[in-house]
Amino acid sequence: MQGKILIIEDVKELADLIALYLTREGFEIRAVKSAEDGFVLLEEWKPELIILDINLPGMDGFEFLQKIRPGNGVPVLIVSARDSDEDLISGLSGGADEFVTKPFSPKVLVARVRALFRRVRDYEEKEPRRVFRFGPFVLDYDACILKKADLRIPLSNREYGCLAYLTEHPGRTLNPETIYAGVWNNPYGDLTTVAVYIQRLRKKIEDDPANPVYIRTVFGMGYCFNLPEAP
Repeated sequence: MQGKILIIEDVKELADLIALYLTREGFEIRAVKSAEDGFVLLEEWKPELIILDINLPGMDGFEFLQKIRPGNGVPVLIVSARDSDEDLISGLSGGADEFVTKPFSPKVLVARVRALFRRVRDYEEKEPRRVFRFGPFVLDYDACILKKADLRIPLSNREYGCLAYLTEHPGRTLNPETIYAGVWNNPYGDLTTVAVYIQRLRKKIEDDPANPVYIRTVFGMGYCFNLPEAP
């Protein structure tokens, strides 16, 4: 098998055509008609590449892309009849890796898919990944994902941002103002939001969230990411 590809396209005939050509090339394909269904397969099936239409019923492709970035590093190839410079810029700046306009040659699309897979796999083989290990967890800064053993722990964008910021400063006490400015890129805001996300993270990484081992509260000062000594 060449790889797992999720097609999010509401025109069944086009989705079937893309799936036919990619299946012939050895790819495993799943197709859905909406972004909402795409979220389900993104978590359950974990595709290695997404082919995404922009004009979808309900949530459109741009919004879908915005919601999965930066919490998921899966490559995204946009296929759309919208070919203005603004659409192209919005797609690529929003986190897409390729943009193909309709109508297109299926053979050209297959070539783009192969090139994208090759680019990603060459990067994975040649470039050392930036990861942070603590206990049974591995936080992959490049892919923006957290795993416990081989199980992926789902994180929202802000949860990932808070965890990444804390782990980039292990052993250092960070006050809520510093965390908020670093994660939200805004020096002003509701600082109680930081405490909310810290509690959410503790529920996902701590055995006993009421007595945290990793994300500790330094009373009157803020939070500190702690690395317990190996037994």
